[in-house]
Amino acid sequence: MSRVCQLTWKKTSTWNNVSHSVRRTKRKFIPNLFWRNIKDPLTWLIVRVRLSSNAIRTLKKQGVL
Repeated sequence: MSRVCQLTWKKTSTWNNVSHSVRRTKRKFIPNLFWRNIKDPLTWLIVRVRLSSNAIRTLKKQGVL
């Protein structure tokens, strides 16, 4: 399964790691993902989604989680 947040669509990005001598090597930035169960308020079904920590904070502020 790919590392993608199902709400914000954050995914793994690749940038350069720059050393003191300015040599560049590839590195990965992996999003901080968690599995969470969310209850749909209309149908009362529980859906298991993979969310980033930023999306979880946003849903907690809105009162969904």
